[in-house]
Amino acid sequence: MDRRYFLISAGLFTILFGAKIQETQKSKLFSLFESLIPTIEAVQNHLFPQGGKIPSAKEMNAIGFLKETLLHRSFDRDTRDFVIEGAKELIARTDGKFVTMDENQKERALRAYEETDYGSSWLHRIMILTMEALFGDPLYGSNIHQSGWRAIGIFGGEPRPTSRYCQI
Repeated sequence: MDRRYFLISAGLFTILFGAKIQETQKSKLFSLFESLIPTIEAVQNHLFPQGGKIPSAKEMNAIGFLKETLLHRSFDRDTRDFVIEGAKELIARTDGKFVTMDENQKERALRAYEETDYGSSWLHRIMILTMEALFGDPLYGSNIHQSGWRAIGIFGGEPRPTSRYCQI
């Protein structure tokens, strides 16, 4: 085998093997995140319930926005990991029962979590991401019919985005 053939073969192997590893990691991340969605969605729905002055997290598809945003390749990995770890921590603190708790139990569980530095920061991040869903441009799959904007008497900035996410 000559050197050129070896280098080309090694390069192709590295590219193909690296892509396979990256795809496997993405698949594992997706599976992990899918298992956490019900808990994160329950937190969003508790923070932004139906019947308020602004549309609810459920009405605005906040979980769909969060899921697509967090799993996008351009999203900050540290923030993604923080959201995942915080959800896992909440599940552990509530013995996996957060989703089935009544509103009073959820409130107590979230208040107790909020008393920790980690929990307070995590809830703050979930609040920010949910507000991005409620008040972001409808192009991103939330703020349905600009309801979030109308609820607070504002309208999106100009120029409005023309594509969902940057391509990198």
